Order: sequence, then C-alpha cells, then structure tokens
Amino acid sequence: MSLAVIGMIAGVALGFAGYFGGFGAFLLVAALGAVGFVVGRFLEGDLELGDFFRPRDDRRR
Repeated sequence: MSLAVIGMIAGVALGFAGYFGGFGAFLLVAALGAVGFVVGRFLEGDLELGDFFRPRDDRRR
C-alpha cells in the first residue's frame, strides 16, 4: 500500500473523529496514530531507541 493511500486513510479517520467526537477525539486519534507510527518504525528496524536520546550534533563537548 502506498504512502499516499495510508495518508488518505489516516486523514479520513481523523475527519470522522473530529466530526463525530469533537476536537478531543481528533487529538486522541492523532496522538495514537503518531504513537503507532513510531512503534511501527521501531519494529521494522528503521528506528532505534537511542535515536531519541542522542544529541542533535554528534560532537562531544
């Protein structure tokens, strides 16, 4: 499935959550989608736990 289709499905889900559940449901769906994205990238091996704790520049001071 292409990224465009996945993005469209996510947009539709956010639209339904915002329409039927209000702004709070919209934020909840968006936050859970972001968490799912990060977990998915972690499980695929594209992301490592150290990436969150590494300084921006890799220079040691």
